[in-house]
Amino acid sequence: MAIHLPTPIAEYFTADQSRSAEAVAACFAADAIVIDEGHTHAGRSAIREWMASSSIKYTYTVEPFAIEPEGLRIVVTSHLAGAFPGSPTDLRYIFELADGKIAQMEIVP
Repeated sequence: MAIHLPTPIAEYFTADQSRSAEAVAACFAADAIVIDEGHTHAGRSAIREWMASSSIKYTYTVEPFAIEPEGLRIVVTSHLAGAFPGSPTDLRYIFELADGKIAQMEIVP
């Protein structure tokens, strides 16, 4: 079953699959924050570096399969599979949107 993702979130998952750090960073507001694996990456430049590093370190596919609002946040649950410890697994991507961009994203088990 396909789910409908808000445009900035759909663009993020498409950019993530392309492995383009530049395309991923473009999905975020200039002062956005990404929290992943216990690390905070603040600003587009840091997000670009995070994505570039992740693309080198891990090979994976991600498939969003559920979406639900949580207050002002949007939680997208995705199936992640690939060459990384613990694969496959389901992760929650918790988004906050502002002005058509992602203002914050946290990835949690």
